[in-house]
Amino acid sequence: MTATVIDNPLLIGQGLPPFEKIKSEHVISAMTELLSELDKELTNLENNITPTWTGLVEPLTRLEERLNWSWGIVAHLMSVKNSPELRQAYETIQPQVVQFYTKLSQSQALYQAFKTLKESDTWSSLEPAQQRIVEASIRDAELSGVGLEGEKKERFNAIQLEMAELTTNFSNHVLDATKAYKLKLTQKEEIAGLPESLLSLAAQTARTLGEENATPQEGPWVITLDYPSYIPFMKYSENRELREKIYKASISRASSGELDNNPLIIRILELRKEQAQLLGYENYAEVSLVRKMAASVEDIEKLLEELRKVSYESAKQDLANLKTFAKTDDLAPWDIAYYAEKQREAKFNFTAEELRPYFPLPRVLDGLFGLAKRIFGVTITSADGEAPIWQEDVRYFQIADETGEVIAHFYLDSYSRPAEKRGGAWMNDCIGRAKIKVDNRVVTRLPVAYLICNQTPPVDGKPSLMTFDEVNTLYHEFGHGLQHMLTKVDYPGAAGINNVEWDAVELPSQFMENWCYDRPTLFNMAKHYETGETLPEHYYLKLLAARNYMSGTAMLRQLHFSLVDLELHSRYQPGGNETPNQVRQRIAKTTTVIPPLPEDAFLCSFSHIFAGGYASGYYSYKWAEVLSADAFSAFEEAGLDDEKAVLTVGHRFRDTVLALGGSQHPMEVFKEFRGREPSTEPLLRHNGLLQAV
Repeated sequence: MTATVIDNPLLIGQGLPPFEKIKSEHVISAMTELLSELDKELTNLENNITPTWTGLVEPLTRLEERLNWSWGIVAHLMSVKNSPELRQAYETIQPQVVQFYTKLSQSQALYQAFKTLKESDTWSSLEPAQQRIVEASIRDAELSGVGLEGEKKERFNAIQLEMAELTTNFSNHVLDATKAYKLKLTQKEEIAGLPESLLSLAAQTARTLGEENATPQEGPWVITLDYPSYIPFMKYSENRELREKIYKASISRASSGELDNNPLIIRILELRKEQAQLLGYENYAEVSLVRKMAASVEDIEKLLEELRKVSYESAKQDLANLKTFAKTDDLAPWDIAYYAEKQREAKFNFTAEELRPYFPLPRVLDGLFGLAKRIFGVTITSADGEAPIWQEDVRYFQIADETGEVIAHFYLDSYSRPAEKRGGAWMNDCIGRAKIKVDNRVVTRLPVAYLICNQTPPVDGKPSLMTFDEVNTLYHEFGHGLQHMLTKVDYPGAAGINNVEWDAVELPSQFMENWCYDRPTLFNMAKHYETGETLPEHYYLKLLAARNYMSGTAMLRQLHFSLVDLELHSRYQPGGNETPNQVRQRIAKTTTVIPPLPEDAFLCSFSHIFAGGYASGYYSYKWAEVLSADAFSAFEEAGLDDEKAVLTVGHRFRDTVLALGGSQHPMEVFKEFRGREPSTEPLLRHNGLLQAV
């Protein structure tokens, strides 16, 4: 080990990240040194290339993995441990990292070698996974501008650099705008209707801001735009003026002043279109679809329109019912969550808050891990203390197969930390599965995943008491994690979620959500945090009855986001007659039943498409939900109360959807599991919308 590696933990290049040793000041020196080394390695590889698996793919993978290890840690910390120092270091070195990735992906020598390998006599002897990796490498090089020359290439590369900066700034603006808003309440009438859990959280927030004597009973209370604070406030606050105030603060986040994302949105859309046209495509949606299951924008719109027709009528009825219940025609956007919750309480005779004590995080994890054993035959146990962590609340777990052999690990970062952690929930890979050489022996490198949520933190000595929505989110992210961790593919380029078409990537995650309503699963995890009492039967029946409450409204909301995203990346003309927000307002006419307010700047915080991987791909949630609902219906057909059948179907799901990763096309994988192509019927049935068809 060199002196530099000892001094700089970001240069170790393998294994679990030593989070306790990594500091912001390591970033620039580590990445500068690493990029210089890798640049020499790339030149050496290009000059001595052999167009075979061992002469091309293996050395290239080793090079890419060293870069991904170091830069992946920095990107991860930007999401979960953001700070001004880290941000500055990231932004300083990011252009050099982007330039190297561009150089790598545009290497003519590597591109020609991949094409030679595909046309060689040895091609037929490669496994399907290897062939998919080679084909993806050729495709990705072409989408990265390998075929461009001269001014076109220079322009393409300049766009890559500018885009990296724009998307980072977009994400930072959303984080900063969310963090900046604080609504301090001091009067009892201002907290009318708020549940004890929110008052405890709001008082705890106030204490962290210097109000040392804040209590849930006497205040002061601080409400923020962070979901565990914002969502319950909108559902329960009886103060309509305050609901309006905080709603408008939320929908106008990052839309003015120094944090204004409007100019960034216009520029991002402009550059994506220009880049697509440099590559010979009409628009960015066409570029995006090259890596997806869906064949065309028209195919996607056909599916979305089928779902829109059904959900729009249902959502109109939802709103009519809500107006009748509220005894008013004057329902504003900030009234919907409040009256929807009140109507749900009246209709199903329970509140979401009543369930919280039955969903303490430790019990929910026990139930989740019990389910993983029941359907996939794996055992999950705590491995806390065996891996360095980035924050004291982060947990570490191991997964073992039926023989007791450890096959994977994962980190779990559960709680909301708005000062340093971006919102939402996600899974990311820390280490991917691979066959590697250690001391001249070939061993399997085990996968490690990051599972990140933003749920209600422990408050006043109580464990994290979760809403049922937060339970759903945890199951969702765990589904992503399972695909990464239970892969059987030994080639990094197709292991886990790597090389899976993006619109199929939500299949395992949305599949897992279905189990939250499964009786044994629910009763296994729903235990009162103080008494250990199992959730009473009447609550389970009410949860089932309420499952499809306003489901048309919920589906229409997702379709609205999907269609806006698709339109912005296909038909929208930068500098044309419509602004991005006007495009959204136009699409809202057929995808919302209460039109967005004029000041609604939702696009300014739509990080999925402007700072994440979902540009022209937000429809993936609905596309994959068709697959996931159909996959779950295989268990329903086998009989959810037949444990042997559940395990049999579970093993088939594990051996196909979870094990095969990106080694086969998702449609082939789905057909291998289900025996046929997917149908929309189970999705509509699960959402209670079949009768509306």
